[in-house]
Amino acid sequence: MQKVRVVKDKYRMLDGSYKRLVKRVGDGSIIRRFDNTPIPRKLTDVICPHFLELKWAYGCPFNCAWCYLKGTLRFLPKKTKPVIKNYNKVRLHLESFFNATKNGYKEKEVLNTGEIADSLMYENNGKSFSKFIISIFDNQSKHKVLFLTKSNYVNNILKIEHNGSLIMSFTLNAFPISRRWEKGAPSTIKRIRAARKLSEIDDVVRIRIDPMVPVRDWRIFYKNLIDKIFSNFTPERITLGSLRGLQSTINNCTDKTWVNFLDEKSNWGKKISFNIRYDMYSVIINYLKTQYQYKNVALCKETKAMWKMLKMDYRKIKCNCVW
Repeated sequence: MQKVRVVKDKYRMLDGSYKRLVKRVGDGSIIRRFDNTPIPRKLTDVICPHFLELKWAYGCPFNCAWCYLKGTLRFLPKKTKPVIKNYNKVRLHLESFFNATKNGYKEKEVLNTGEIADSLMYENNGKSFSKFIISIFDNQSKHKVLFLTKSNYVNNILKIEHNGSLIMSFTLNAFPISRRWEKGAPSTIKRIRAARKLSEIDDVVRIRIDPMVPVRDWRIFYKNLIDKIFSNFTPERITLGSLRGLQSTINNCTDKTWVNFLDEKSNWGKKISFNIRYDMYSVIINYLKTQYQYKNVALCKETKAMWKMLKMDYRKIKCNCVW
């Protein structure tokens, strides 16, 4: 088998410990650790664990108003239009990663396929990514592949017999908010029904409610969303995030109406004011506890101060992109 060099490095973890982890495979164009967020020191620093990206493609067909890819991919000729990478190269880099972490590598990794692309965006065009990638992960039992999507096209996954190597995560938003700013994506209810189908075959299904937006009657809208989710299935994990915008995203988006909600700075762009964010999180977290006895909740790209205010320990974070 042709080999690609696997580079490791020493990382400080959020709990203060140190681990020697895979930094990248080869040139890092396929597998690279997301380590853009430093270990938090100031209260305004954003918390985000350092996970592995599996960069099989880039872009997204759904054109959500606040999509950060509009800033991240702004210099590419096709901008955010989906582009798939060479599957043979993806396979080679994955096999090198599996081989390098087979013995003596203690960490069980989750490889995120949805950081710079929608994981299901190629399911309908004859180059199904799920059929390709799940078969590769099923040849080992140590690591898992994470799909992150706003799509509802799960038919290919439903037909694949797999051994538990897949974690499926759907990004959802309150119904009127999705209709207003996620115009190109399948409706929230279609995504929930797709998630239910996967949960019925015992796939691990996670939910991201992100970005929460404090529109008028947001309490009603987000509680309705929670009710609709739990009337269909119980997620393995829920990660909450609020509206945020890197300056590059703001500069390159067309519909800027959502920017009016942002008025606070962090090391991950502009955010909704602290008190409003706290109100949104606490209302939904308490609703999940009281109505559904559900506590498997984390925050996405949120500040150290917010974790502290909510009496949540970020050092034990169990959010969307980690094991």
